[in-house]
Amino acid sequence: MRPIATLARDGVVVIAEIGCNHNGDLTLAERLVEAAARAGADAAKFQSFVPSEMIVRAAPKARYQLAQTDPGESQYARLERLRLTPEAHERLLCCCQANGIAFCSSPFDAPSADLLERLGVPFFKIPSGELTNLPLLRRVASFGRPMVISTGMSTLGEIEEALDALGPAATACAVLLHCVSDYPADWKTMNLRAMQTMAAAFGRPVGFSDHSEGIELPLVAIAMGAVVIEKHLTLDRTMEGGDHKASLEPDDFTRMVNRIRALEEALGDGVKRCHAAEANVRLVARKSLVARTPIAQGQRIDAGMLAVKRPGTGIPPKHLDDVVGRCAREPIEADQVIQWSDLL
Repeated sequence: MRPIATLARDGVVVIAEIGCNHNGDLTLAERLVEAAARAGADAAKFQSFVPSEMIVRAAPKARYQLAQTDPGESQYARLERLRLTPEAHERLLCCCQANGIAFCSSPFDAPSADLLERLGVPFFKIPSGELTNLPLLRRVASFGRPMVISTGMSTLGEIEEALDALGPAATACAVLLHCVSDYPADWKTMNLRAMQTMAAAFGRPVGFSDHSEGIELPLVAIAMGAVVIEKHLTLDRTMEGGDHKASLEPDDFTRMVNRIRALEEALGDGVKRCHAAEANVRLVARKSLVARTPIAQGQRIDAGMLAVKRPGTGIPPKHLDDVVGRCAREPIEADQVIQWSDLL
């Protein structure tokens, strides 16, 4: 079953995390949507918040934000500058629809969650920072839409509390994303096996929200069972802003999506079979029973008259005991591949 059934593409769902990489510029936001669509992403994701509902005015910046943004600009002022108004949400929704990509966003407060519900988002993305905001989780769960939940900074106990708050119905439609909330995140901190731990602990589909540099770790995550990949997208990693350095530029994002789709094909359906591409090699590389010496018509065959050689177009070697003791229907030449029709 698809983890996010409302998206059109079968297989792994790829979310292009635009977040605040639009830097408060709606034109830039639309260009990012277009880039996400061209890259083959399934959804373009933003962040929805009302600063006065989200943080106190004296809220500090994270260390990475201090390093990558204007240290003289407060966190509150930064979020005011980056906030998307309801009208901006509608404009970006239309842009996504025009480009054939799903619009979604992460709500950081109740008014923003209500706005996204009115806009009819196909799923709600719960950001890592809101995992312990149980009142918000309950509000989002009441909308009855699928949820993708990031679990950065969390413990299994906190995830369990969040799922309990959602209730059985919402949990049944939830995907848990493993995440390390550092920007960019070092590979040494990734602990991708935690994704499998979550799948085993909660019986839910899992995915990976990746803040590392490069495209390799999403591919590893898919090989480990991820059904959703979220990755930040920017037009320029050198731009001012907290997430640009942890993002991919369009060419690399496209390359990542292409490798994901190729990897999905390589993973296959798990049924062990001889693939059509192997059929010719199978005939050449497998072996058959062949006549070691000439065998006369009507002669009874013993083991000394037989050899096992390529190609595999005759009686398979596993039937050696079934051939010994039978008689030749017609003369069989030395080195001739033996068929069942050659025997009485």
